[in-house]
Amino acid sequence: MKVAIVMGSKSDYPVVARAENILKDFGVEIETRVISAHRTPGIAETFAKNAIQNGIEVIIAAAGKAAHLGGVLAAYTPIPVIGLPIKSSTLDGLDSLLSIVQMPKGIPVATVAIDGAENAGLLAVQILSLKYPELQEKMIAYKAKMEADIIAIDAEFTEGA
Repeated sequence: MKVAIVMGSKSDYPVVARAENILKDFGVEIETRVISAHRTPGIAETFAKNAIQNGIEVIIAAAGKAAHLGGVLAAYTPIPVIGLPIKSSTLDGLDSLLSIVQMPKGIPVATVAIDGAENAGLLAVQILSLKYPELQEKMIAYKAKMEADIIAIDAEFTEGA
């Protein structure tokens, strides 16, 4: 099981690293690349066309500003692409979000929140869990831990009441 995380610029890495951490926690193999939809479109095309051959099952595409990376990759591959809009401009990432979410019919790109790297990683895990039951079990445990953590925090507030 392998996820590729492709970012349009090295400056996106502080956000992308959070998706990497989620995927590592779930034991998913990661391939991280810097490929620009605008400055290296031929490389983006080749990467996407060869993704299946290279064992990639889901792509997370992180990009800011015009944020066409996810759409370009999705145009050249049948595997799921998750768009991760990066807050990198004067529009606080809204430009990135809208660029990713407004894909034309036939080229879907699932989209998470601006700088929502953790959710991009978790969505990739959930997609993979359809094929890998061990990931589904880990996701169930992850959600149970989130619930237990909130219950424990709530108990701190209600103990003295």
